[in-house]
Amino acid sequence: MRIALFVTCFNDTLYPSTGKAVVTLLERLGHEVVFPAEQTCCGQMHYNTGYDRECGPLVRDFVKTCKPFDAIVVPSASCAGMVRENHVRVARAVGDRDLAEETDRLAPRVHELTELLVDVLGVEDVGAYFPHRVTYHPTCHSLRALRVGDRPLRLLRAVRGIDLVELPDAAECCGFGGTFALKNPDVSAAMGADKVARIRQTGAEVVCAADNSCLAHIGGLLSRLRTGVRPLHLAEILAAAE
Repeated sequence: MRIALFVTCFNDTLYPSTGKAVVTLLERLGHEVVFPAEQTCCGQMHYNTGYDRECGPLVRDFVKTCKPFDAIVVPSASCAGMVRENHVRVARAVGDRDLAEETDRLAPRVHELTELLVDVLGVEDVGAYFPHRVTYHPTCHSLRALRVGDRPLRLLRAVRGIDLVELPDAAECCGFGGTFALKNPDVSAAMGADKVARIRQTGAEVVCAADNSCLAHIGGLLSRLRTGVRPLHLAEILAAAE
């Protein structure tokens, strides 16, 4: 299968190792992965703050860049959700009927990483080896928007050497929420502190998730407390091997 990696601007700028891990993982499974150099932002920041018209060119760019591929993998549940659920709304808001039809046709080929692995490629054991104590945080977009369910956990349970421990109150938000953290910093920090307290209860060495944005928030709090717990994107665990 020929797969396009839509790495997301957040990962490309701050966490390039996640994109590299996705490529390593999918190539190990025998698939061709292409990084379309023309890709830009999914437009989530614009859309969430009411700038629909400014988001329109980004939606057009995504369609033009990604439509030649069999599948598009997005190592971010929030950005995958933006593309699948909101690109068509942006197209309608700017009055572009042709773009709305194209986004509708493209949406079923856009997959968050765990959806691609489990649902499209039909694999749970990806040949990973990660001998560490790990807990998993289900981000709000993965849990409530994409409804990925237990797909990440099924993939993690198949990793050799891993000691996977359950996170108490896992479904609670970490407090990041994109612009929410900027507009409500005190509430965001309090929610993050609750999440970090639960992570520390597990005794985990690593906390993983499907969104580096949430991991950046959690990781900042973990670092300030000098806990020694590492935040790590799920893709980097699945790409690890002996």
